[in-house]
Amino acid sequence: MMKVPVFWLISFCIIADGCDGSLGGNDDIKTKRELSVTKKKHPGPVHEYELLLQVSYKDAKEKRDLKNFLKLLKPPSLWLHGPMEIIRAKATTYCGNHNGVLRCACEDGYTWFPASCLDPQKCYFHMAESLQSCDCHLNNLTQSVNFCERTKVWGTFRINERFTKDLLNSSSAIYSKYTTGIEIQLKEAYKRIHGFESVRVLQFRNGSIIAGYEVIGSSSTSELLSAIEQVAEKAKAGLRELFPLEDDSFRIFGEVQCNSIVFGFGLKNDEYTLPCSRGYTGNITAKCQPSGWQVIREMCVLSQLEELKENFSMMEGNATEATMSSLVRNLSVIVQQNPSTTAGSLASVVSILGNVSSLSVANNFRVSNSTMEDIISIADHILNSASVNNWTILLQEEKHASSQFLEALENISVLVPPAALPVNFSGEFINWKGIPVSESQHKIGYNYQTEIFSPNTSIPIRGHVIIGSDQFQGSLPETIISMASLTLGNILPITKNKDAQVNGPLISTIIQNYSINEIFLSFSKIDSSLSQPHCVFWDFSHLQWNDAGCHLVTETLDMVMCRCTHLTSFSMLMSPFVPSAIIPVVKWITFVGLGFSIGSLILCLIIEALFWKQVKKSQTSYTRHICMVNIALCLLVADIWFIVAANVKATVNPSGICIAAIFFTHFFYLSLFFWMLTLGILLAYRVIFVFHHMAISLMMAVGFCLGYGCPLIISVITIAVTEPSNSYNRKDMCWLNWSRGSKPLLALAVPALTIVAVNLVVVLLVLTKLWRPAVGERLSQDNKATIIRVGKSLLILTPLLGLTWGFGIGTMVDSHNLVWHAIFALLNAFQGFFILCFGMLLDGKLRQLLFNKLSSLSSLKKTSKQNSSDLPAKPKFAKFANPLQHKGNTLGEQKFITKEYQPK
Repeated sequence: MMKVPVFWLISFCIIADGCDGSLGGNDDIKTKRELSVTKKKHPGPVHEYELLLQVSYKDAKEKRDLKNFLKLLKPPSLWLHGPMEIIRAKATTYCGNHNGVLRCACEDGYTWFPASCLDPQKCYFHMAESLQSCDCHLNNLTQSVNFCERTKVWGTFRINERFTKDLLNSSSAIYSKYTTGIEIQLKEAYKRIHGFESVRVLQFRNGSIIAGYEVIGSSSTSELLSAIEQVAEKAKAGLRELFPLEDDSFRIFGEVQCNSIVFGFGLKNDEYTLPCSRGYTGNITAKCQPSGWQVIREMCVLSQLEELKENFSMMEGNATEATMSSLVRNLSVIVQQNPSTTAGSLASVVSILGNVSSLSVANNFRVSNSTMEDIISIADHILNSASVNNWTILLQEEKHASSQFLEALENISVLVPPAALPVNFSGEFINWKGIPVSESQHKIGYNYQTEIFSPNTSIPIRGHVIIGSDQFQGSLPETIISMASLTLGNILPITKNKDAQVNGPLISTIIQNYSINEIFLSFSKIDSSLSQPHCVFWDFSHLQWNDAGCHLVTETLDMVMCRCTHLTSFSMLMSPFVPSAIIPVVKWITFVGLGFSIGSLILCLIIEALFWKQVKKSQTSYTRHICMVNIALCLLVADIWFIVAANVKATVNPSGICIAAIFFTHFFYLSLFFWMLTLGILLAYRVIFVFHHMAISLMMAVGFCLGYGCPLIISVITIAVTEPSNSYNRKDMCWLNWSRGSKPLLALAVPALTIVAVNLVVVLLVLTKLWRPAVGERLSQDNKATIIRVGKSLLILTPLLGLTWGFGIGTMVDSHNLVWHAIFALLNAFQGFFILCFGMLLDGKLRQLLFNKLSSLSSLKKTSKQNSSDLPAKPKFAKFANPLQHKGNTLGEQKFITKEYQPK
């Protein structure tokens, strides 16, 4: 082969097969000879060309003859109409057939310099004892570029001119201008160095203009480096004649960590960005690491995909089922015609499928069998196991791309109408099956089996899904879709245990608007040597693997069976996720606490009814007890509806009892919070405006509008906006959804936490008032009474104003923390019990009334004590302030508060 870099390429090959031989002998060897020639034109500049020749020889004698022939070789009298002189000829690399593999090694005194030898795409280094060789699976060296060399050193310098992208294009005029000028000046400076052979510009990088070049010589590395440093000033002077060279930027390296044809050379942690090849848009960036250049960012997008994305954006407003099908068909054709998939193209395909999914769902488009087949064909192509590295690169930039791809596949799959099913699409890397649901599911349930073959193995990887017939009661779903893939499991990121890996197929079973409480799945192990399996599912809410509600049933040498179920706990109200380890504990706390609360709230309402006439004598007492009655009533009804929702299967009637349970639970919990807000506002009003009175009718109107009007508006808007798109409730239980984009759970969490924040400010205001000494008290007085008064107020106000719900922030922000869930469930499941204990029984007046009522019923008290309800409480409680009482700053204020709030 004869190759002239940069200027032209002339090839001729002499191919001859020899007998098998080894690198240790001289028999049956092919060799590569390299000739450097200089062509001179008169007049005109001197040009130097390098020709690479591949010739063969049979034995050591022929090898010696070839060497002698090269020494005596003379150029033709005329070469392109000008004289020519051969200045150097050298034999560097020899090759032989070794067990069907072309194995090449260096002649004595030469070595491999690049990290990749010969043809970077087909060859790799091989160490045989002390000999470093290059093994290639090809029958000639016509594409080879990296041969053995004597010595290589590298240099860089910076030119203070603006960098342009044309400097990355070796065929551009500006690239040729800079390259020719630099090489001429460096050759002039280095030509008298002993052993110098050639210098070549390899790369230009951004940062002003950073030029990198390579010097080849026949002397040792240290000698060549020393000689170059000695003539460095001459080289700089020559370069300054052409370019504004930056001072102190001239550097020479005897060793580089990375070196390749594409990215050139580089030192550790160097980054190099290049434009993508023809037919693609975007850039590719590599970083120099110990193993060589590693691509860290690659956004090379096929130009046809870019055009398709533009066409999609133009037709988005007028999309129809036909245009969606046509777009998917075009996408499938483009993907099939371009077998090599880049990370940038992967991102574009995921983006297009995501847009198709969103638009189809929003417009209730149906997906035909042919369109679904195209979707699976596209998925099978980009899930090719050879694309895993490109997925890895893509996920560094867009970490949720694989999750978005899976979600798009699921959303599109459920749009296939029942009439088009059953249908089954089997690809090499993904299988898809859809069936229409019939009455037979009541008897036989659902059974799905699949087989996928892992690359380079004939043993199938199996997956099996079983849903019992007991899960299909009442109304039935329309369709059941299942798909399985090995590659999908590998590209979904593992965020918790980095040492873990997906050791089986990923199986996705989709039943739209239907909830399954128990499902069994069995998986073949890809690697049977791995142990300690964990049954997990992909959590779209947290974008990570999740084991909530899933546990291992059995494990054999090559199979794993899992059982998954979903349990309701009280902390689900604020968090879409509860760690599986704490589910039994939280569930026990929830239902025991709700039992105590419901009983306590009923008792609270009975107490209020018994003594309503006595507690409503003053305006403040009346309005306060109105709030407390409504708080107790709303919490009681909300707890009852919560228990109903927790025990209703969403699969029985998702649009009936389940939806009603969600709506009323949402409404009454909101009413609870808004009545707690009303109580907080009333308390703040009495503390701040001590001498101002508001009509009871106005206070009640404001209270009932806040307590029931606002919750009704919020809950109605929530169901009206989200129910038509089937995103109101969760798939696995009767509660507000969190996993889709609408997130209706926020319609409870945001108002609740806002009210908690407002009431917290009110409590701090009350405590500040209580802490200040009243009129006539000495500043040095013992603070014990004040501390007790403040502590009692905290005990009473915390459950009444809902401050314990503030722990819901912890369950939402750090949902995997077991402590948050336990605290939240414990404090709020028992809220009704706390209201009875601290809101009712710590009220001295109510306690005395209750005591007298019980005394009269048991006839243990004298008749003279029957009217003691107007007397002060017992001395040990008389010095405690009412939870809503605050010390005043004036005598008049103190008397007013005592009159309105002091227990009698």
